[in-house]
Amino acid sequence: MPIACVATRASHGVEAPLVQVEVHLSNGLPAFSLVGLPEASVKEAKERVRSALINAGFEFPMRRITVNLAPADLPKQGGRYDLPIAIGILAASKQIPIESIKHHEFVGELALSGQVRHCPGLLPVIVEASKLNRTLVLPVENREDAELVGFENVRFATHLQSLAAYLHGQSQLPSIDLNLQWLSQDSEPLSCMSDVVGQHQAKQALEIAAAGNHNLLMLGPPGTGKTMLASRIMKLLPQLAYEEALEVAAIHSVAGHDIKPANFYRRPFRSPHHTCSAISLVGGGAQPKPGEISLAHRGVLFLDEVAEFPRKVLDCLREPMETGEVSISRAAAKLTFSSRFQLIAAMNPSPCGDTDNGRSSPEQIQRYLAKLSGPFLDRFDLTIDVPKLPLGALNSSNHQAETSEEIAKRVNLAREKQLARSGILNSQLSGKQLNTDGQFNSNDLLFLEQSVNQLGLSVRSYHRIQRVARTIADLQQQECVTRAHIAQALGYRAMDRLLATLSKQ
Repeated sequence: MPIACVATRASHGVEAPLVQVEVHLSNGLPAFSLVGLPEASVKEAKERVRSALINAGFEFPMRRITVNLAPADLPKQGGRYDLPIAIGILAASKQIPIESIKHHEFVGELALSGQVRHCPGLLPVIVEASKLNRTLVLPVENREDAELVGFENVRFATHLQSLAAYLHGQSQLPSIDLNLQWLSQDSEPLSCMSDVVGQHQAKQALEIAAAGNHNLLMLGPPGTGKTMLASRIMKLLPQLAYEEALEVAAIHSVAGHDIKPANFYRRPFRSPHHTCSAISLVGGGAQPKPGEISLAHRGVLFLDEVAEFPRKVLDCLREPMETGEVSISRAAAKLTFSSRFQLIAAMNPSPCGDTDNGRSSPEQIQRYLAKLSGPFLDRFDLTIDVPKLPLGALNSSNHQAETSEEIAKRVNLAREKQLARSGILNSQLSGKQLNTDGQFNSNDLLFLEQSVNQLGLSVRSYHRIQRVARTIADLQQQECVTRAHIAQALGYRAMDRLLATLSKQ
């Protein structure tokens, strides 16, 4: 029977569900029908496949061709179906052995000449194929994606003619080089914390944030080094584990971004402009794609001039910051993207830049700060002042300043201590885990509760202060949390102090 079935994979968020390309040749007037919920880019495959087969020297069957992409209820988009459709037509017309395509999966876009072109977002395809240990045929330009996964049953196609020769058993297609030493190469150098003059409290807060994966908000006049400090947190964080790095790379691949091999283990750092929309920040679109919060998964999302972001855009971050994922519902599909990121934000304390210059009244400052909703501010574990440098600080010697490597050693020890105790970092501890693993004294917790009531903070802030205090104790390699640690954690509430001061004026 002139029918062939070719396996390929669709794109469905960070998943790659299996798709069967069924090709049937029947008698009748020559026609080419493509069914199975194809988008416009897939429907155009008919013309690309026809020209590619003819220009590659194959015979295009002058019969009625029906191509079904199953399952029929899964939307298909992109040029990745060109190659499996062409292979299906060749197999159904007996130009290649139909037995040769068994236990194979094919993904690739075709040029009119028959050349196999690069396809974006194939990393999830390679991961899924590796789980089933099926031979996967990819464009040669996707070699770096395959080498990231290290799946040896990958074959790279450059042209339909060489692929047909491989399926006839007349030649071999190139595979990956399993020597992955390039993954451990040093990436681009990061800036060092010793470059920052002064700001000892801000550096200490950044160290605590890095150690416990806490969210941090920096308040300060323009030019005090807030952006400079935020960019240097990356050197304090440990590298990703292989499974985590592959998870991050899959999200970037689906979004159409390539990760350089040298940066494979580096945590992502995303810094969107304050004019970005809610869709670009959270994700979405007609065909849902990951947003900035998902691209920052297992890394840092830095929002500079956070008060300039629209309030409704910032409030979109509240649920993902709590759950670690974002669900995007559209008519075509409902997709879930991971978004477990660390939020670092910076802003001026006043619309004119500084509260001390007298250009803005308390009412104007309150209206400016009201751009950040209370529930959004509640998500920050630490809020700190980044003041102007004292006179003479710029010309003083900075040789005694700690380097990022020295701080990173303490951060790594503290993170190892947290993982050994609870299996998670302190920022993810639940209220029950704080009671069982936190090792707080009951009198100290009563002191904290009284302080929270006096400051008018929420229950969420009560737990966040506990987590910060636990991280401070871990940085000092102490088993129990003392009142000094709680007092220090209460000191990192600069926004609460600023709002309390303005309310009294």
